[in-house]
Amino acid sequence: MTMHKAVPVSVDAMLEDLKTLVEIESPSRDLDALRTSAEAVAAVIENRLGGQAVLVESEAGPHVHWAAGGDPKVLILGHHDTVFPLGTLERRPFRAEEGHATGPGVFDMLGGLVQAIHGLAALDDLSGVEILVTADEEVGSRSSRALIEERALACGAVLVFEGAAEGGALKTGRKGCGTFQVSIAGRASHAGLEPEAGVNALVEAAHQVLDIAALGRPDIGTTVTPTVASAGTLDNVVPAEATVIVDVRVESVEEKERIESAFAALAPHLDEAEIAVQGAVGRPPMPESTSTELFAVAEKLLPGLEGRAVGGGSDGNFTAALGVPTLDGLGAVGGGAHADHEYLVIDAMAERANLVAGLVTALQDLADNENV
Repeated sequence: MTMHKAVPVSVDAMLEDLKTLVEIESPSRDLDALRTSAEAVAAVIENRLGGQAVLVESEAGPHVHWAAGGDPKVLILGHHDTVFPLGTLERRPFRAEEGHATGPGVFDMLGGLVQAIHGLAALDDLSGVEILVTADEEVGSRSSRALIEERALACGAVLVFEGAAEGGALKTGRKGCGTFQVSIAGRASHAGLEPEAGVNALVEAAHQVLDIAALGRPDIGTTVTPTVASAGTLDNVVPAEATVIVDVRVESVEEKERIESAFAALAPHLDEAEIAVQGAVGRPPMPESTSTELFAVAEKLLPGLEGRAVGGGSDGNFTAALGVPTLDGLGAVGGGAHADHEYLVIDAMAERANLVAGLVTALQDLADNENV
């Protein structure tokens, strides 16, 4: 497949910048590491695009914002935090060999950031382009959501550089997702001498797990999956406390509301047991309708490109929920997000950099025509 109006990009230069970012480990919530990472991202942006990248301070670490100037027209959105703890690099160093780049964060999503920056660097006109690279996407985007939404509304179109779906497909829709924690309070007693004097939080948790799992409606895209449970202290003590953590994915706002209401209505099965629920579907669904126009442009630029709705969430969920046209999965082609076999396909880097250049040019033209 060939791009229309291909722009010159250097794969070697992209790999050089990718190596720089990967070798600065940036686990979520590690504020010192995230500051170093944000400074490195800002330096790459300034080196390739000029101007000034501003560090936006937050309790989750610095976000990086860069604007070319002029009326805002398109937001390039990504994150620089990763899921890998410090020390992962020593075990899994950056390598570029046999057609793949590997190392912590190459696919999710440092490769996408580098491709976007180099695609933009090939353009003569960047007016109206903004870049926002956040520090807390992997842990819920609580400190960055307001800024993401503000800049998305100002720009009117969002390109998200998360890794591509399987085979290089773009992500045209995403499920809403959230995490719930169900805390159960019982009463301890001696398991041998007087078990009946206790209120067994573990038994109550077992009832709740079955009730919670039954909330799923996979036929309409709703999955409700208990993932982590804990209870008890010693093998001869009736457990006084238990917790259950649940992953939820939904395709519609109606299902988001149904699930949240169902968790709020959970009731104990055992006398004197108490239940407390925390959590919500924090990322709203990203409906495919918000990507239709942008995907049509991408398809013209790269004939044969596929679009796919996926289960995982991203910051694009927030922008799409506002009704801002949003296209996701524009980042690296590869796989293994959050896993030890994470990789990026080197041969696809230039094509993806060209795709961002073409999309940005098209969005600039569209905005200019609307303002005539």
